[in-house]
Amino acid sequence: MAKKVVASLQTGKTKNFVKCVKMVKSEESDSFAFDEQMVNVEHVKDFFAN
Repeated sequence: MAKKVVASLQTGKTKNFVKCVKMVKSEESDSFAFDEQMVNVEHVKDFFAN
């Protein structure tokens, strides 16, 4: 069943999305956190530029 679900997720418009993970430093505690988002392939550079 899982194989069928995974195969159906890769059809259509879902191929245009990737998961981006960016490390962000907190100004208050000087620790790092991870910002994870599903981003359209065309907007990956914009995600990492901000």
